Order: sequence, then structure tokens, then C-alpha cells
Amino acid sequence: MMQVTEEQVRELLSMDQCVRLMRPMFAALRNGTASNQPRRRISLDNGSTLHSMGGACGKYFGTKFYSTNPKYGAHFFFFLFDSETARPLAQFEANYLGQIRTGAASAYATDLLAAPEASSLAVIGSGFQAQSQVDAIRCVRDLTDIRVFSRHSDKAAAFAAKNGARAVATAEEAVRGADIIVTATFAKDPVLNEEWIVHGEHGVHINAMGSNRDGRRELPSRLIARADLIAVDALDVAKIEAGDLLLAPVDWADRRIVELAKIEHRPAGAPITIFKSCGLGVEDVAAAAYVYERLA
Repeated sequence: MMQVTEEQVRELLSMDQCVRLMRPMFAALRNGTASNQPRRRISLDNGSTLHSMGGACGKYFGTKFYSTNPKYGAHFFFFLFDSETARPLAQFEANYLGQIRTGAASAYATDLLAAPEASSLAVIGSGFQAQSQVDAIRCVRDLTDIRVFSRHSDKAAAFAAKNGARAVATAEEAVRGADIIVTATFAKDPVLNEEWIVHGEHGVHINAMGSNRDGRRELPSRLIARADLIAVDALDVAKIEAGDLLLAPVDWADRRIVELAKIEHRPAGAPITIFKSCGLGVEDVAAAAYVYERLA
């Protein structure tokens, strides 16, 4: 079985290419030729957790296992298999793989739901996931104004310098007037206020991707209630771990809540749209399959 390192994934899978992979992958989910297995967790009293998620797409299926501990960090692995024979093909070191496919899925949602003219981006958070979000959104929109806020001003300043952005003093200053907003934090409670979100000429699109736990959220209930459309990567996943929606709470029969794969265009006018990202195992399959085929 092939062993694939983080360095090989970085070398062979660019963000632009990963964004392109998401389009046929979500189309396959829409037409039923791809499938996803929601994340499952085994949690211990000491804070250690084992996570697993999987999916199938085209000639491949696979699963990601990763362990986390709030004190000692996280360790990610992905296993790719041949879907016809079930033969194991490759084992990946999968930290970067997860980062890049998460960003790429947000870029797909942004391309679909943000106004074509959208050029300003607000980023709440300054960690590695925030970085992949900026890299990905730059693949689908011409950004001329990026504003970043973080509770850690030194990290925000470094992030801004790296990305040609502006570090601002408050989350409100980052968000007000932005065409696209990204929340990429470890926050348990909302990191922005509904009153800061102004429709503007082009509407507003929000990628909320920091939380995949039922007890954590980044968006306030009033903003969820105000949104014209709420995209989720998969309904069965959202019902388990989309804290932003579970804590609102939402009615899952609400017609505004739609799986991303089933959305063909953004609502008319200047809408507020939200992509509540939790992450899908089938996204890992699509990304890993591309890398495997470059190496095989």
C-alpha cells in the first residue's frame, strides 16, 4: 500500500485544483453516484477523542481517522481503497488534506452563493483554517479588500501581513460592509452580531466553518433567522453537529435549509446566504484520489 506524506499532498494538490475537484464531487452527490458517511466520535474522560468519517466517489472509497486531545494536539490519517475490488491503495498523512478540502468546499459554496462582484472579505480568526479559507476564496473571487480580526492581535497582524490584508481592532470593524464573511474560530459562542450584517448592494455571503460540534456555534440565532438561504454540506451531518443551527434552533423542514449539492444558483436580489460547513468524508476521498493518481 502506498504511503503518502504531507509534503507530497502539498506538492501535488494546489488549492485551485482542489476547488475544481469539488465541482464534480458535489455533482456526484446530487446525482447519487457519490455517498458520504457522517463523522462518528469516541470520547474519553481525559479529553482524548477518536473521530472517523468516510465516503465513496467514482472509482474510490475511503475513510479518515483522526485523534485529538486539547492538550496534546491532533493526528490525521486517511485510507483510500479501490471501490471495485476493495483493495487498499494508499495511506495518507492527512492534516493538510483536510485543511485544503475544507477551504475548497467553502470556495465552491462562495462561487455559487456570493455575488459575482463580491470583492471584500472579512475573516474572523487567524489560524490555519482561516488561511485556507482566504486561499480558496481567492480562487473564485477577485478580492481587493481583506479585513481580519482575531482575539490575538499579534496573530492577526502576522496573518494580515502574509495575506495583504488589514488587521482591525474589532470583529464589527471587520464585518460591516463586507461582501463575504468567514468565521474560522474555536469559539463556543457567537463571534459576530446580527446587526453588523448589512445587505448592501450585492448581499452578503457567510462561510461558518469553525464549529462541527452540537454545543458550539459562531453565528447568533437572529442571523440564522434572517438568512435567505442556509446551505449545509449534508443534512444528516448538520443534524448531528451543526451547532450554529442546532442551537438557533432551526426547523429542519425550513425550505431555506438546503444541501449544497442541490443548490443551482443564489437567491435573487441582494440576499444573505450562509454556508454552514461541517466537512464531509467524501471531500477527502475526492482530494486523496487526485493525489493518488498523480503518484500511481
